[in-house]
Amino acid sequence: MMVHVRKDEKEVACQQILLQDSSVYSIQWLVIPDRYAAGLTAIYLLDRYLTHVREYTLALIRPVKVEGGIEFRLFTTALSILSFSPPEFHFSEGSFAVDLCISGGVLVQAGECDRGRFSLMAEQVADGTRITLQLSDYCPILLGSSKPSPLRKLLYRLTQAYIHKIATVKYLALLYRDLSGKDICVRLKKVTVREGEET
Repeated sequence: MMVHVRKDEKEVACQQILLQDSSVYSIQWLVIPDRYAAGLTAIYLLDRYLTHVREYTLALIRPVKVEGGIEFRLFTTALSILSFSPPEFHFSEGSFAVDLCISGGVLVQAGECDRGRFSLMAEQVADGTRITLQLSDYCPILLGSSKPSPLRKLLYRLTQAYIHKIATVKYLALLYRDLSGKDICVRLKKVTVREGEET
């Protein structure tokens, strides 16, 4: 006789928007009980994310640590779809973060390679430790410019924006499983952190 164990349901807060200059702002977070997050570190958050990108894309995208930072390379080539400068670590009482500043890659608009940041953060809150992934000031090549056409916006929404959201939500769920030993059922909760056009 099979016994079905009901998974815990957890909320993942989520917002993905285009700002006035059509740069991307995306944020997702999940609160993990402190008893599971006791040994969590910034390096673990980063390394687990890089492993997740490779596994989630079936090694189509391979994060590679290089002297100048980190590159997301396409399959077995040296072509970088996203390049990041070396990780920047930040620590304060009750929180820590690691920032990856976008420095290039074929998915970034020409002339916009000196902006954009991807951050992984952990912060103590009332009901546990909040793990947050945030992408800000990113200018994807799919949008083309600061004034993208409706078609370009739709194409971005249906491809890169959708893939990013699913990948980050999956990462948070896997992180919870890694730390607690429990699978969870994720329920998305829309939040408004910044004002902009939904993607």
